[in-house]
Amino acid sequence: MEKFPFDKYALELCVISFLSLAAFFVTRSLLQSFGQVFIRAGLHGVDMSKPNKPILPEAQGVVAATVYINCMFLFIPLPFRVHILQSLRWYNPKSSLFIFVQPFLSDTDIIAEQAVLFKTRLIPFLAALLSICCMVFLGFADDVLNLRWRHKLILPTLSSLPLLMVHLANLGTTHIAVPLVLHRLLGTSVDIGFLYYVYMGMLAVFCTNAINIYAGINGLEAGQSIVIALSVICFNIVELNGPEWRAHLFSLYFLLPFTGVTLALLQKNWYPAQLFVGDTFCYFAGMTFAVVCILGHFSKTLMLFFIPQVFNFILSLPQLFRLIPCPRHRLPRFCERNGLLYPSTVSLHVSSLSSVGRLCLRTLLYLGFTHRNSPDPDCVDLDAKEEANSGETVIIDNLTLINLFLRFSGPISEARATVALLSIQVSGPRAGWKGFYELNLLTERKLTIRLAFPSMGFCEQEDDLEYPLVRHILCSCLAFVVRYPMAWSLYG
Repeated sequence: MEKFPFDKYALELCVISFLSLAAFFVTRSLLQSFGQVFIRAGLHGVDMSKPNKPILPEAQGVVAATVYINCMFLFIPLPFRVHILQSLRWYNPKSSLFIFVQPFLSDTDIIAEQAVLFKTRLIPFLAALLSICCMVFLGFADDVLNLRWRHKLILPTLSSLPLLMVHLANLGTTHIAVPLVLHRLLGTSVDIGFLYYVYMGMLAVFCTNAINIYAGINGLEAGQSIVIALSVICFNIVELNGPEWRAHLFSLYFLLPFTGVTLALLQKNWYPAQLFVGDTFCYFAGMTFAVVCILGHFSKTLMLFFIPQVFNFILSLPQLFRLIPCPRHRLPRFCERNGLLYPSTVSLHVSSLSSVGRLCLRTLLYLGFTHRNSPDPDCVDLDAKEEANSGETVIIDNLTLINLFLRFSGPISEARATVALLSIQVSGPRAGWKGFYELNLLTERKLTIRLAFPSMGFCEQEDDLEYPLVRHILCSCLAFVVRYPMAWSLYG
């Protein structure tokens, strides 16, 4: 098995890390400068969870996305420098650029990588950027035009077409890995043919809308994206020691700058928010995750990092499919008397529901995933498990994970709610690592890592370590990085 040649790609990793850091500072500066520009253009919204109802600039995700895309464009020449130098040799061998860098690149490297460079790396790279650009454009159109929910399902499908068509034109694989428990029945992989493209298109729709509907309080959209991005980055770093290290290196190229711009956005969107990220950022983040998992061939693993989003999506299905009435905004309700958040509600006539809608309502009430309410949000709830009679008007909680959390936690401040929900988000990657490695959903392999700084006595040789140890270390670091800085910012 070919190992990851770190020395060969060290320059690329250093440069993309530097660009990610630069993207953070540039994004933070631009967000400070363009806020009033968006407000004057009419792109603003009211923060309903604050007593003074401040007006904040909307759709600021387009600023972060613009910096990200330009950062990726600047990075393009570096991983493809082999082909660039070969082209210079063909067309202009006396070029000063070629003469300067020729000593650092051997002819063997040029010949080995030149033939497959475009097909395996450059074309998918450009197709991924094109899909992200399309999604940012359509997301900004959604912020401006306030598109309907059915349009929100179509937009990601259209944006994923460049990536899927390039995959088809390059005769990409349509095989999917089979979980270990089904190997005897189905083998190690199954070719699903055209259904592969349907599956990937649906994955793009899910990733974009899953982040979009799991929103409504300061810092949640950008915060959950940071947690997911860091989780996938940790997964990519571990898998660099595996046979698919090229795909995971490709994923790192996309996620490191994304983390930089999103951190800048989170800093401004954290409670009390100075801006709204808008649907543009939700679509941008979702399409970025979809792109890296499609080209990195770890779509099933990504779903393990989306556990809260999957639960919120399933819980929201009755309202999304109009089996139960769905208001345009389902964000929590702010009580000005005490400054706390309460679950938002929706009124419905049970007699007007379809038989499937009534069944969903009874099931949700019985399981405790929604509750019947009195008209006063500060009053104690009625019996949550009492069956809905066919002729009465019922007030129930909107079907979101945020409202469900507020129902069980009780009224809390917005800042505490964000910290708690992001702590739940951190537990998703921990469960993902446990499911992927300890339960051996995909493969049984050992990880060989070389600990750094052997001269300091940490390690003199390579050690074979089981994945659970690495998972424990990385998840503990992830929990520390995400949870504690947020707590410090809250309690100061």
